[in-house]
Amino acid sequence: MSERSIDNSMKQDAFSKYHPAVNLLFFAGAVCLGALFRHPAYLIAAMCSSLLYFFALNGLKALKTILVLLPTLIFITLINPLLNTRGNTVLFLIFKRPYTLEALIYGAVVACIFFITVIWVNCFGKLFTADRIICLFGNILPNLCLLLAASGRILPKLIENSKQIATARSSIGKGGEKEAIKDKLALRFKILSALTSVSLENSIVTGDSMKARGFAAGKRTSFKPYRMTYCDWLAAGIMTAMLAAVFGVLLGGFAYAEYFPGFGIAEMNGRNIAGVLIYSGYLLIPSALQIKEKIRWSISRYGI
Repeated sequence: MSERSIDNSMKQDAFSKYHPAVNLLFFAGAVCLGALFRHPAYLIAAMCSSLLYFFALNGLKALKTILVLLPTLIFITLINPLLNTRGNTVLFLIFKRPYTLEALIYGAVVACIFFITVIWVNCFGKLFTADRIICLFGNILPNLCLLLAASGRILPKLIENSKQIATARSSIGKGGEKEAIKDKLALRFKILSALTSVSLENSIVTGDSMKARGFAAGKRTSFKPYRMTYCDWLAAGIMTAMLAAVFGVLLGGFAYAEYFPGFGIAEMNGRNIAGVLIYSGYLLIPSALQIKEKIRWSISRYGI
């Protein structure tokens, strides 16, 4: 194996080497818990853990997504007191409506929850390819899985085809780089028309290919490249136990946080500290696996 292929294989996320069911269990727990907690300590733990894994998957490209989300987060924080006037501490009046500190803080909490959810969903989309979705749900919902797998490929394929059409037109002197805005707009419609024709032709070819291969002709069988191993069962058991512990803290009301009409946040006693540590440990599993993999790779590569 060449050095380049080895380097490319090391770019694969370590958590993706586990069975898709284990990955799904983690993301389901991360997203659900991230949407349920209101306590600041748990929110900070979720934000730090999600950002760490997000950067591990995307590198510095993650900064672009964060910068795009930042105005939305600020908007959610600032707009909440305009919609919700509850709270004891009035900062000022806007259109004779009180703008309260409690509503502003709660707006920041809602923005954090939104941010955490978006980051985890983004990581989920990065990790869950079409083959993983088909592996999990192919026998249960075959038509839906086929639709999801095809939908995930549509947008990249359309972008690729549009670039090819634009390049082909530029090569024959019809790129429209120096034309007026009206002509450029007409060019975009021509590219769109050609792109539509190509897409329809590809859909016909795909349909004929599926029909020739006997799609929906009888009972469907599928090949599953993933098998639950001892490590997968162990990881699933550990995550289930951690989830049960964190849900116990949540359902028991030990991590309560109230913002209206005044602040009422559970103190960080022994039980809450343990809950935050377990919650952080659960969310850090993918990042820890990735760090461990990189350390092992560096040791084996340089013979340290």
